[in-house]
Amino acid sequence: MKWLFLLFIVVPTTELAVLLYAGSHLGVFETILLILLTAAAGSYLAKREGLRAWQDIRKQAAEGYPPGDAALDGLFILAGGLMLLFPGFITDAIGLFLLIPAVRKKLKPILYRQIRKKMKNGSMVIIR
Repeated sequence: MKWLFLLFIVVPTTELAVLLYAGSHLGVFETILLILLTAAAGSYLAKREGLRAWQDIRKQAAEGYPPGDAALDGLFILAGGLMLLFPGFITDAIGLFLLIPAVRKKLKPILYRQIRKKMKNGSMVIIR
């Protein structure tokens, strides 16, 4: 429940405050241009990294290996791409960070631990 509050109340309110601050200090046109530029750059990076992750998944599957790391890369890229769809500097920054391979490499062990913990508790079921 606290995550929903954070997601639907705190994040948009903070984004709005940052956008208003940027608009008053940079100007409305410059703020909108900056939002559009980050979205365009993010779209390009998401497409490039997404294609690379998809190729890795296909390669691992063709070799008979489960695509664990490549699938997590794809998940992070999807999340980053979705974050870039929302207008705002905070979500754009998070989205861009999720598209950087070095950042994803640091986040993968954390996500692996969370998945294992949920599997151990029975709150996540893996169907084979």
